[in-house]
Amino acid sequence: MSTERQPTTPTVKGPAAWFTGDVWFNAYYAGTEPSRSRLNLVRFAPGAHTAWHRHAVGQTLHVTEGFGYVQSRGEEVVELRPGDTVYTPPGEWHWHGARGDSFLCHLALWEAPAPGADEPETTWGDLLTPEAYPG
Repeated sequence: MSTERQPTTPTVKGPAAWFTGDVWFNAYYAGTEPSRSRLNLVRFAPGAHTAWHRHAVGQTLHVTEGFGYVQSRGEEVVELRPGDTVYTPPGEWHWHGARGDSFLCHLALWEAPAPGADEPETTWGDLLTPEAYPG
């Protein structure tokens, strides 16, 4: 058994097709079989947020600093603050992002589907309309 230091990853700007506003992330871990875990640190500028999206095997977010929101389709908006951990089940459409007056940083943890599955890890949908975003 050995402990293995993971390679350093560069900070990447989130693509405009997936995010509104300025968002940066670091992909800290992408497991290899048998692990399919993924871990990113995501940083949102005030008012920045994701498009609607879903994860084949679900997603857990842990807020490290700042304030923001998360919402699943058809549900109420949930406020996020430091220390909060939220889980979105497999296949559930949702978005998350920073409040308009605060940065938001969170760790995002999810898994890739099992080998041979005919589904992407993440499916991206429409950007939120300005009226739909509470920030």
